[in-house]
Amino acid sequence: MKKLLMVIPLVILLCFTFGCQQGEEAAEEAMVEALTDEDVAAIKARFDEYAQFLLSGDWDAFVSLFIENAVVMPPNEPILQGREAIKTSEEASPPIQEFMIPVVEVDGRGDIAYVRGSYSLKIEMEGVPEPIQDTGKYISILRKQEDGSWLFAVDIWNSDMPLPPSEKE
Repeated sequence: MKKLLMVIPLVILLCFTFGCQQGEEAAEEAMVEALTDEDVAAIKARFDEYAQFLLSGDWDAFVSLFIENAVVMPPNEPILQGREAIKTSEEASPPIQEFMIPVVEVDGRGDIAYVRGSYSLKIEMEGVPEPIQDTGKYISILRKQEDGSWLFAVDIWNSDMPLPPSEKE
């Protein structure tokens, strides 16, 4: 009985040690590589295309920058899901006269990256005497495709400008 009581802690210790080693090996195998310099450059180039297509109103090219079931969360509007919904929304928007979308930060691992930045734009709306200017910030999540390209999976932005006062005030 004494031998059994001495062996049990030893067995538990061995199991614990073996389990920890397996956990470390699994963690090492699961380690996903950081984005390469080429990935970061490709992602930044994707944002240049985003701005170019938005300014030109080339909506087919614009939505090709998104995965098929992408999610877009514009300010003060419902969520848009999928390329068709994104295209329909953009086609209904007033034309953008000026648009800048500087990238502030790019980070990620493996086939997923997030991008944080700011934007500024100017639009001319029918019936409004002066162009409307807006500045704001965004977060975008991109996924690397099998061909190595990066496409938008989630895009959200919001304005730095205060909401106009309501007519009731």
